[in-house]
Amino acid sequence: MSPLVELSAQFISSNPWCRIPVECRLVLPSRHGVRTENYSWGKLGLLSSGRKFAGSDFGFRCRRRTVIAAMAALVLLPSESGAAGWLLDIFKGPSKQGKSPAHVASRKPAISAKRAAAPKPHTVRLAALGPANLNFLKPAASMCDPSKFRIVLDVGHTAESEGATSARNVPEFTFNLRLAQRIEEKLKAEGFAETMLLLTEGKARPSLAKRVAAANHLGANLFLSIHHDSVPNSLLEDWEFEGKKGHFSDRFSGYSVFVSRNNPDFKTSLLFAELIGKAMKAQGLQYAQQYTQAIMGRYQHPLLNKETGVYSYDQLVVLRSTRMPAVLLEAGSIINRDEELKMDSPERRNITGNAVAAAAKEFCGPQEAFLGPL
Repeated sequence: MSPLVELSAQFISSNPWCRIPVECRLVLPSRHGVRTENYSWGKLGLLSSGRKFAGSDFGFRCRRRTVIAAMAALVLLPSESGAAGWLLDIFKGPSKQGKSPAHVASRKPAISAKRAAAPKPHTVRLAALGPANLNFLKPAASMCDPSKFRIVLDVGHTAESEGATSARNVPEFTFNLRLAQRIEEKLKAEGFAETMLLLTEGKARPSLAKRVAAANHLGANLFLSIHHDSVPNSLLEDWEFEGKKGHFSDRFSGYSVFVSRNNPDFKTSLLFAELIGKAMKAQGLQYAQQYTQAIMGRYQHPLLNKETGVYSYDQLVVLRSTRMPAVLLEAGSIINRDEELKMDSPERRNITGNAVAAAAKEFCGPQEAFLGPL
């Protein structure tokens, strides 16, 4: 009598070498009928106790039966079963180190949008704030209903801590607020009625924790932080504008999009970031390429997609500490004298607003769900 394998729905999500169930229950024949032994995996090929498998091909036979049992379960489960999502990980086998972010994004995971309990004022000041559907080889249903999907637009920095200063001595916060308001208008015009503008008060570091807490409290489905770019102080040059001393750097220009791999939903964050980058590029804009260069010092970051200008910024608080997918958009460089003039124009704010709205529409549109090869 061969052992029968029963599946457990627990997985080793943190183990890059093993994506099979944590537990494999063996039902073995014995003199008095059957006996049951439970085994759990640590690293591939070892039991949690550290003992190797009894037979050299035991791990393979157990995994083969796991796949067979999973295939049977996929046929039997209803298409909207909440347990169906874990089957994909069994079919796709062990994860591989070094997959490109483009590959990760191409899987386009479906998300269930959490419905907010009650409408709140769409501009929120923190001073007033209190304490997978898997369709087998068919297009998935819409990822979200725009009318109920809540996007929180975080206005980067505060009136007390204004961020960078432009080449013409205008605070970054001013640029951020005007652009965020325009993006809010564009999103609402596209049916995203629950879009909220988040204005934070206070100094820089304390305000970071406040805005994260606010986004989590508001039940946001997506978090988008709006900023405008500068350069490290070592790259600044002096000049005068209207009789006042200022600083500039015409060396770099362009937008950039940031995500954190420490965000609890990194894959969805990356998906939305890719859509923003693609939409910005479709509007004729170029992304800033300096963040991969050593000259940026501590501001150097890995480029995840050289086509769309998406970078990782893993330790950024507003990206890693929010409980929903989170993206930060540097809309352009205000320390570059030519680009500052563009960023100050209604035309450029319209272009950026249209790009974000287009990305949100595509994000909420039907996505193809594919079952990878066994």
